[in-house]
Amino acid sequence: MSRWRFLLPLAAASAWNRRATLGLTLLAVILASTLLLAAERLRHDARHSFAQAVAGSDLIVGARGSPLQLVLHALFRVGEASGPISWRSYRQIAADPAVAWSIPLALGDSHRGYPVIGTNGDYFRHFRHGPGIPLQFSAGRAFAETGPGLFEAVLGAEAARQLGYRPGSQLTVSHGSGPLPSASHQDKPLTVVGVLAATGTPVDRGIHVPLAAFTALHLDWQGGQPLPGLQIPAEHVAKFDLTPHEIDAFLLGLHQRSTVFSLQRRIAAFRDEPLQAALPGIVLDQLWHSLAFGERLLRGLSWLILALSLCGMLAVMLAGLGERRRELAILRAVGAGMPQIAALLLLESLLLGLLGTAASVLLLAGLTSQCAPWLATHWGIVGQSPWPQGDELPLLAAILATALLAGLLPAWRASRLALADGLTPRL
Repeated sequence: MSRWRFLLPLAAASAWNRRATLGLTLLAVILASTLLLAAERLRHDARHSFAQAVAGSDLIVGARGSPLQLVLHALFRVGEASGPISWRSYRQIAADPAVAWSIPLALGDSHRGYPVIGTNGDYFRHFRHGPGIPLQFSAGRAFAETGPGLFEAVLGAEAARQLGYRPGSQLTVSHGSGPLPSASHQDKPLTVVGVLAATGTPVDRGIHVPLAAFTALHLDWQGGQPLPGLQIPAEHVAKFDLTPHEIDAFLLGLHQRSTVFSLQRRIAAFRDEPLQAALPGIVLDQLWHSLAFGERLLRGLSWLILALSLCGMLAVMLAGLGERRRELAILRAVGAGMPQIAALLLLESLLLGLLGTAASVLLLAGLTSQCAPWLATHWGIVGQSPWPQGDELPLLAAILATALLAGLLPAWRASRLALADGLTPRL
């Protein structure tokens, strides 16, 4: 027992004596472990934040078709809608006793590649992102839905930054989406009255206008083209009924989430027109699973880097055995047996693994705390905790286990060195 209790201070002293070489090896283990843990944390937080791109919305309703197409079009402004929804149908479903609030969405126009979304004031009151965070204004206010301020717009943070707009700027909406739209509504310019704070979601790229203004822009249009010889100036649109005839989708929030499936069935059985109601969390989770290849590739590369760093540690320990032949021989001479010699080498390897994982945890916690606001603002990735949890704990155990395994071969070779071989000078 007395022989074993000196192993830990002896291993620490031996490692300190070779601190320059082992320091570089330790640095490689720290960086590799940090990369592996960061990849796992980023994957977990990105997946959670991706599913929370529209927190608080229980259902997304659109024309019957693919639920994924509906969610991508309504939330991420990707692709086309399956079809329009009549305003009458929207009002009927929004009046259901189970519905607490609704947000209509009209899409299809753009400005310099940024999507224009026709909606109402409920968008700013009820839309949530991340862990239930409401929309906030970094400048200005919400648009007016009637009166002289009809042609007003609220910009997302990225759209305002990239376009250089601020409250008071004017913009012209183009018909169609993408950088090369078909035509422009030059006769009805919009005035920017507000800029939303960054959310890291597709909201940042949106240009939000009142539904009435969205309808007014298309009064003199039909079938996606302007009517020849007809032009209705902006000052005359108030004479017309600006109630929209149709929208592309709408979001629903319920009084009780337990009623979501019964309402979903009622919408699927709606008689006036074929509709569907998608649960955004489930659809986004299915989409994430379809993109799992990139996730696995990132984790595989992280493990490969960690394996290379541990191979480097193994090479350093094996190369150092030649320099430590006399040290090990002296230990044998004072009574240390082969098990103690092997345990000494394994303990050094374990100490490197412990120091590497502890330092990587502290480094990652510091990086997470510093980068969390930037990730939330620019990428919409909301960090859960700076400290290891969940799936990260088995990774830490795996790093320690592989570090211990990396010391097996040097420990075996050191234990086989003969006393006479160690004390005999090599010419």
